[in-house]
Amino acid sequence: MTSASLSGRRGVVRLLLSSWLTPVALLALWQLASASGWLNATWLPAPSAVWSAAAASAGSGELWPQLQVSLWRAAVALVLGASLGLASGFAFGLSRSAGPVLDAGVRMLRGVAVLALIAFLLLGPDIQEDGRLALLSAAVFFPVYQAARQGVRAVDPKLIEMGRSVGLTGGPLWRDVILPGALPAVLSGTRTAVALLWVLLLVVETVAAPSGIGHLARQPDNGLPPAASIFFGVLLVALLASATDALIRALTRRALRWDAASRPAGAY
Repeated sequence: MTSASLSGRRGVVRLLLSSWLTPVALLALWQLASASGWLNATWLPAPSAVWSAAAASAGSGELWPQLQVSLWRAAVALVLGASLGLASGFAFGLSRSAGPVLDAGVRMLRGVAVLALIAFLLLGPDIQEDGRLALLSAAVFFPVYQAARQGVRAVDPKLIEMGRSVGLTGGPLWRDVILPGALPAVLSGTRTAVALLWVLLLVVETVAAPSGIGHLARQPDNGLPPAASIFFGVLLVALLASATDALIRALTRRALRWDAASRPAGAY
């Protein structure tokens, strides 16, 4: 084995250790503080209690069905919100005359959507499933719309003219010129939208849904402190958010391989 390969493996080991050292140390301190009575277990349960809540949820057979419901809601909201956001962002971004007027209307609706979210959450369990999906889809729509609009408007008009000069129009012009230019912004906006989606999903399911991870965490049936189940739900959603973010980053690196020379070091 060469010295270069040994050095590379040591670098990977050091990276893994440094990545896990801080979380493990924090968990150990958290457990020690809870065991010593320094923390109020009613509001901040020990990691062992959170683990017990996770084991109880998995052992009862409730975890997987509720997880499926949450994944289904997230997938539907992502497809609906992203589709509408991309279509609107591209259309309004390309329209030099009506685009600014229409964009002002969307920005006004964004403020209304925040107020509507608060009002709907006050209704609690009375919200129907289509209302929950509408709220989640709106959380995806606005970041994707903004990113798509800015991405299209950032495409150099000279590139579009060059494409037209060589005979590109309609679909080929979109595929070869406009979409590649807007893709970095769209993917970045999608990451933001997905992160927001998971946060709002947990809130909606905790307050206003009869099923899902948030509902399971809010109404545990395992004899453990409620805070332990809530912390488990939060950590589970955080893991799902991290996994989807890692997937989007991997897709971004693959989709933007052609742009590797122009990206700054460490981007994506």
